[in-house]
Amino acid sequence: MQINRSILLRGRYATVGDYVALTKPRVMSLVVFTALVGLMVAPGDIDPFAGMAAILCIAAGAGAAGALNMWYDADIDAVMARTAMRPIPGGRVSRSEALVFGLTLGVCAVLALGTLLNLAAAALLAFTIFFYVVVYTMWLKRRTPQNIVIGGAAGALPPVIGWVAATGNGGIEPLILFLIIFLWTPPHFWALSLNLAGEYTRAGVPMLPVVAGGVETKRQILLYSVFLVLISLLPWALGFAGAIYGAAAAVLGAIMVFLSWQVHRSDDKQRRPARRLFAFSILYLVLLFGVLLMNATPYAQSH
Repeated sequence: MQINRSILLRGRYATVGDYVALTKPRVMSLVVFTALVGLMVAPGDIDPFAGMAAILCIAAGAGAAGALNMWYDADIDAVMARTAMRPIPGGRVSRSEALVFGLTLGVCAVLALGTLLNLAAAALLAFTIFFYVVVYTMWLKRRTPQNIVIGGAAGALPPVIGWVAATGNGGIEPLILFLIIFLWTPPHFWALSLNLAGEYTRAGVPMLPVVAGGVETKRQILLYSVFLVLISLLPWALGFAGAIYGAAAAVLGAIMVFLSWQVHRSDDKQRRPARRLFAFSILYLVLLFGVLLMNATPYAQSH
């Protein structure tokens, strides 16, 4: 059915919306938000124009990575129901067009960030795109159930890029932000993949539920959620964020662990616990970084 629909759509001209879809705008929104938090809580002041330029470059870099991911994964997308109508398998954008678009967007983003901000941030953005496209998409995704764990490093780097764009160097604070997203990624994606194991099996993607089964996946989700909560408290414990952040991290973390525990105890026929965890995990990250943005301490502004 998906192939027939794709054939019927061949010959349609791509719209601006199709190229926007190539950039994975929902994923990009989280990337931009976490990068903004890293930029804003970094020590010192940054010129508003430079700050806006940094965020636009990071957004363009994330969009480039998304487009190149869709270029390479077009065959997988075509056989999965939730991705079959993306621009390439839907027949509205060719793979070659997506490749040129992604490469052009990525090169422009890196060059602009290096020119307008600093070379360290540009190099980190280039590495992030490379890691997501080559290491995760081309190498890990089709070879190991740890694809999300290792590949998640790319999604965890935006706040570090934001910090480096503002300061020109790193530190313990952006490393903590990296670790929060790095530990958040597996339970977030595994909660989604629990209910999509059949599709991943058809597509030949060795996601953890496909390779290790639901029981082991649920155990791993719970373990990562517990470690996530512990790491999320570090900004408060180290004086990087205030008591309001600490309380918010504890409450949000308790909910995350509780929902993970419900997933852990559920049987394979129950889809609702995994859906709840997946939905809350997005809210969790937004709220946690939002509170951090509002409750960063003078420590973060002076070190």
